[in-house]
Amino acid sequence: MSTAEKTPKPRSSQPWLHQKGHELQEFGTVRQLPVGLSYNARMYSCQRLNQVLADTQILHSMYKKHHWLMRGQTFYQLHLLMDKHADEQTGLVDSVAERVQTLGGVAVGDPRHVAEITNVPRPPNGVEEVPAMLSRLLEAHETILEDAHDAAARTQEMYDDGTNDLLVSEVIRTGELQAWFLAEHLVDTPLVHA
Repeated sequence: MSTAEKTPKPRSSQPWLHQKGHELQEFGTVRQLPVGLSYNARMYSCQRLNQVLADTQILHSMYKKHHWLMRGQTFYQLHLLMDKHADEQTGLVDSVAERVQTLGGVAVGDPRHVAEITNVPRPPNGVEEVPAMLSRLLEAHETILEDAHDAAARTQEMYDDGTNDLLVSEVIRTGELQAWFLAEHLVDTPLVHA
């Protein structure tokens, strides 16, 4: 062995900056993983889950925006509710993204890509009245829930129990509960009767 081969390379704490690499897996593809599901089932589930994922990321962002922009007599209660719902949506985003990865797919994550594929209409950049903000959230929930119900039924037909369970147990149940809480804020009832 030569002296050069025996001498260890000097270590450095300098990070290797500005690295570039090639794309290892394209969005919209699935790789083979031993999860007991066909390629077609995994591909279909990933497509449906990525739609739910994109829409859920937009819903999360809307909740955060509305959390900051709440106004009026119920500001404090709605400010807290928006934040609670946003946190729950964050959990859903992570669960759905991890399911896509579990199936061998690529989860949509870049906000610019999310904006390209979402079905949730874009709200105005400014501030709306509180009932309009709540209505927008309800409409976004309904968009996601309609898609999740259909996706759950179809993934069940393809024997993808894991995706079906995620959609029913987490996405649908959380969305329905949040929609109920929002809808009750749009009921015009007096606090007391004179």
